[in-house]
Amino acid sequence: MVMPWQRVLMRLYRGMPTWLRVVLAVASVALGAVIVIRPTTALDVLALLMGGAMVLTGILEPAERVSSSRREPLRLLLSALWIAGGLFVLISPALTVRLVAALVGGLLLLNGFLGLLGVFREDSPWDRRIADAAFSLSGLLFGALALTWPDITLLVVAVVFGAWLIMRGVADLWTIVRARRDAASSARFAPVRRWGRTVVALGAVALAVATVGLTAPLREGSPVVDEFYAAPRDVPDEPGRLVRAEEFTRDVPADARGWRILYTTTGMDGGVRVASGLVVVPAEGDGDWPVVDWNHGTTGFAEHCAPSLQVKPFWSGAMFVLREVIANGWALVATDYIGLGTEGPHPYLIGPPSAYASLDAVRAARELDDADLSTKTVVWGHSQGGGAALWTGALAREYAPDVFVRGVAALAPAADPAALVGRMREITGGSIFAAFAFASYEAVYSDVRYRDYIRPGVETIVRAMADRCLSDPGTVLSVVADLGSQSDPQIFARPPTSGPLGQHLSDNRPPERGLSPVLVMQGGRDSVITPATQQRLVGRMCEAGMRVDYRLYEGYEHVELVELRRERPVADLLEWTAARFEGRLVPRGCAEQVLEREG
Repeated sequence: MVMPWQRVLMRLYRGMPTWLRVVLAVASVALGAVIVIRPTTALDVLALLMGGAMVLTGILEPAERVSSSRREPLRLLLSALWIAGGLFVLISPALTVRLVAALVGGLLLLNGFLGLLGVFREDSPWDRRIADAAFSLSGLLFGALALTWPDITLLVVAVVFGAWLIMRGVADLWTIVRARRDAASSARFAPVRRWGRTVVALGAVALAVATVGLTAPLREGSPVVDEFYAAPRDVPDEPGRLVRAEEFTRDVPADARGWRILYTTTGMDGGVRVASGLVVVPAEGDGDWPVVDWNHGTTGFAEHCAPSLQVKPFWSGAMFVLREVIANGWALVATDYIGLGTEGPHPYLIGPPSAYASLDAVRAARELDDADLSTKTVVWGHSQGGGAALWTGALAREYAPDVFVRGVAALAPAADPAALVGRMREITGGSIFAAFAFASYEAVYSDVRYRDYIRPGVETIVRAMADRCLSDPGTVLSVVADLGSQSDPQIFARPPTSGPLGQHLSDNRPPERGLSPVLVMQGGRDSVITPATQQRLVGRMCEAGMRVDYRLYEGYEHVELVELRRERPVADLLEWTAARFEGRLVPRGCAEQVLEREG
């Protein structure tokens, strides 16, 4: 049954002048192109573009197809849904990304389903039926793809919807041009013009299939947390005890032996928790290997982000010099921290539990008889791990006096969480690290809540970013979106350095104490941890009477500091560590050097 409002719309569409249909088709192509070319524009602007495109789709969809067929009421109902959905997006700027994506994806799916249904119901020329079927199939594919990605960003949703708009607009233009020329030209070229729209429709299907294929690698599964990481019922009731261990060979050098371990440590609440890690020692030699206690850099916040789960476990946390460690006759003990591999939450940029996990990993690794570890320990850490290393040195004597820490090497340490999180938008891909940090603090501290700090429209993005690791293929989309959204720089509704969050961030700055000598290494071109931030850290430690060797390497970026194994920073790190294992004394006070990049 056709409703009165549907009859009115049918008359309007049938009486629509050709020039207006051309304008609508051109507008569809133009708007689709803008969305495809600039999908990473500011979220609020993209929402306006998407809402306007939905309204345009609702107007354009039945304009070329309304006839006397039985599917007119369904087409008009779909048109009304497109228009209503678009208006809803336009007048609701605080909509979440998930809802916008769901609206677009759902309507594309409905559009495709009704189109396929109509193909089998009406009696039309074969070229028309093939074109309608192709467009319907492309709508189904694009709709399904849009619904696959709503949790991370509007990027893919915008691209597929924009592409669909372009193809539909081009097809409508072709139909209009064909209708005008059919009467005036010879029948010789009529078949070409008739099948032109079909070719465009098949192109839309090809584009949809290609998009699905190209994005398939980005949807590949993350590493699976296997049973090894599950805590047994009879966990020891004291920290630093080995729970289980097994041989580990992935990415372990040929001249070394490795194990992954599960061990007990102390959580934020003071209770016994379980953490995991890796132990690697030289395969040949007399044993009693001095220990490099490695604190890895940022890998993520979710459980599956543990370095020991990754394809390249050591590289994932910026441990690029494992071969050099083994070649020097040292062992490596590398904690995953609490919550990476094991049950969370992971205390990202939270000092005490990170330090406990680091010290307890060394204690537990000593229970591996085949590892034959020495009591000599030097703590290393980069970025997130650099801050954890400083906390480890500060807490070692009171928490784990049986771990003889002879020195702490903090490489580009994230030692001022408040300063770091406060300037995340100045960092390429910084919103991803901000998502990790906020998820951590929200999970650990009861007075930090999403609704108090995160903009409602991007809460879904922030939560989803926190569920991905830096090594996850899908994280590429987050980086692209972040790079393109500089005109929309805030995920925070209020400054993260204010209120309870700001206080907790400040409280997790490492205390300026510790008996061990400290080496702080910093890249002069580091855009993540700035030299100015590091200079303030060193100044505080020196004022507190700590023994600090600060070296600023001009020309080095954040990861380059530890990545380039044959350059000076790595050589200096190895030399300094060897001196600590040999027991060479370090004079009291501070030393600062600015070192130019060689070559």
